[in-house]
Parts: sequence; structure tokens; C-alpha cells
Amino acid sequence: MATQTNDVQDSLDALMDIQGALGGAIVDYQSGMTLGTIGGGDLDMELAGAGNTEVVRAKRNVAHDLGLEGSIQDILITLEGQYHLIRLCEKHEDVFIYLAIDQDQGNLGLARRSVDKIDEKLDLDL
Repeated sequence: MATQTNDVQDSLDALMDIQGALGGAIVDYQSGMTLGTIGGGDLDMELAGAGNTEVVRAKRNVAHDLGLEGSIQDILITLEGQYHLIRLCEKHEDVFIYLAIDQDQGNLGLARRSVDKIDEKLDLDL
């Protein structure tokens, strides 16, 4: 039985189905270009997605310099009132999923699990 896959828009829609989701993006961190964004309200998701490419690059460089084995699964940034979750895609080496969550409305553990499932189904023609 074939596994269902999702394109960028399907994946973005699934991000917004996560309880407490404020906005999301799918980003190619090599180029810094967002492949798609959704939601955000006062948050500029295009800027947030592109800006977090520097976070991903810096963390990968530090992990490499430290000789850490294994790949980075996700990066969590906790702000007052919000969680910002960066999930590096497993199938698409240069892509990450970015999700901003309202701390009062969302559940970080469930959100991480949901983003993992979205990553598993994400299919890009890059």
C-alpha cells in the first residue's frame, strides 16, 4: 500500500491544524528561500522562515565543529508566550519546517509529534 504524500500547500495546511499554531513555513535553508508560508498574523512568516536559515546553519556548523554524531532533528526557540519549532526534514536534506505556536493554546509535545508526521509525508520536487 502506497504512503500518502503531501505537497507544500497540503503540509502548510496541516501545520495550521496543529492546536495553537500561529503560522508556519517550509524553507530551503541553503538558499534562504521559503517554499511556502501560512498564517502568522503579526508575524511575517516569510521573514521568519528566511531568517531562521541562519539559526539552522549556525547549529549545523557548531555540531560539525564539535564532532557530534547524528543529525539535528529539531531546534526549539522559546519566547515569552510562543514556541518556535524548526524541524529539519529527513527526506529533503536542505529543507526545514518552521512552526510558531502560542504557548497558552498549544501543546509542544503534540506539536512536535504532528510536525514529525507532516515531515514524513512531505514530498517535494526539488
